[in-house]
Amino acid sequence: MATTTAISWTDHTFNPHIGCARVSPGCAHCYAEEFARKRMGLDVWDGKTAKPRRPISEATWRNPVKWNHQAAVDGVHRKVFCASMADVFEDHPVAAASRERLFPLIEMTPHLDWQLLTKRPENVMQYVPLSWQMRGLPGNVWMGTSVENQHWADVRIPILLQIPAKVRFLSCEPLLGPLDLSDWLDIYKPIEAYRAGTQDQIPWSRQSSFHVNRLHWVIAGGESGSKHRVMQSAWAYNLRDQCLTGNVPFFFKQWGGRTAKSGGDLLDGQQYHQFPS
Repeated sequence: MATTTAISWTDHTFNPHIGCARVSPGCAHCYAEEFARKRMGLDVWDGKTAKPRRPISEATWRNPVKWNHQAAVDGVHRKVFCASMADVFEDHPVAAASRERLFPLIEMTPHLDWQLLTKRPENVMQYVPLSWQMRGLPGNVWMGTSVENQHWADVRIPILLQIPAKVRFLSCEPLLGPLDLSDWLDIYKPIEAYRAGTQDQIPWSRQSSFHVNRLHWVIAGGESGSKHRVMQSAWAYNLRDQCLTGNVPFFFKQWGGRTAKSGGDLLDGQQYHQFPS
């Protein structure tokens, strides 16, 4: 799979296998399903019957090691979206086999920030290694979940916030309705801590032992493709404003349309390509 990518919020994409199953409305016009079927000739998405998943080649498994080496040489961290053509945390035997290889690979590539995105956050803690369950996910793991509307935000975000990851993020793409994140934005304010009997206001930091569970990044975008569902502009602007108020980095990927670039990626003439620091 790809070493470079057209996905603007990452540097590389990596898929330990290919194939998935629809679980919520955001999956209805899945770009990955269509790409696998039309471009790769693969029937690997569950419909009325279960379908197989396609494992990747050994050469593809070696790519992250190469990326990690180059990032180390360049003195940078590079982002890897995993997985653009699957869900790592799907309950499927091929996905289980992929996880057995993926998690050690993540640990041996510390110059890569792995953006693990799932629609199944409820499976994460039971599927990660015991060491991750006990000590938290490695520092180079960004854990994200997809929320396309308020219902799935209410279902998935509380689960995500219980996962001990250094970075927790949302992918609100395709955005299919307005989102109110105020239940979670409230915790982004400075928290109270007591030291030697005195009360100090301590802003949250990724290094602080006083931080509370929170979101660290929000991605949003409209759907693209011939059957795209239109994202209302008010939904995008409101989500941006919530993130700005809550001091949460906001990444607006696209307005959507017949193609990903049809509507551009500007809000009020400005590009919002913010990342967690």
